Amino acid sequence: MSDKRARHQRPLALLEPTVAHGLLSRLRFASLRTRFPGRFVWALFMFVNGFITIAILAGVAMVSHTPFVFPSLGPTAILLFYTPLSPTASPRHTVYGHAIGILCGYGSLLLTGLHHAAPATVVGVDSSRILAAALSLAATSAVMILLKSAHPPAGATTLIISLGIVTKPVYLLVIEIAVVFMVLQAIIINRLAGLDYPFWAKRVEEEEIDSGE
Repeated sequence: MSDKRARHQRPLALLEPTVAHGLLSRLRFASLRTRFPGRFVWALFMFVNGFITIAILAGVAMVSHTPFVFPSLGPTAILLFYTPLSPTASPRHTVYGHAIGILCGYGSLLLTGLHHAAPATVVGVDSSRILAAALSLAATSAVMILLKSAHPPAGATTLIISLGIVTKPVYLLVIEIAVVFMVLQAIIINRLAGLDYPFWAKRVEEEEIDSGE
């Protein structure tokens, strides 16, 4: 059995430390693997990579005065670097998922007339805001299924928008650009670690649940 095939058959809990171990080997820090427990090395990898990822985006946000960092980037980062071989962590699912969340979130604001309203964190929640939030999440979930682009953190993205926290169209574009930046980093890091991380979509997706296919 080839190493690649074996990796696809191993449980994720056993597979993912290979990200940190593979990267350390290529960077000639393999001695850490023998001196410290694998879980410690894995945790250190997640800590350093997560810190660098968000710090870079936060730096860009500070310089550009734009929301280059937003809450749903956190769970996206964990998916991309903790379970990189999961279909939901592929570049396609990540980029499409957040784009769907952005469009559905802003669409719900337009339908409820809240696109110029103050955010719910300032004025509170009324019936229109409840409708916008519920509609945005429901639409995001449905469209992700229809387009086969499930990415759970996109649910947070659409709520950030439908709750009025980020609503300017130019900022919504910035959010998607930030997602693309994170995906590019995931491609570099995971490929450097020796994983068969896709450049766009997995070669073999999980069995579809759509009975119509």
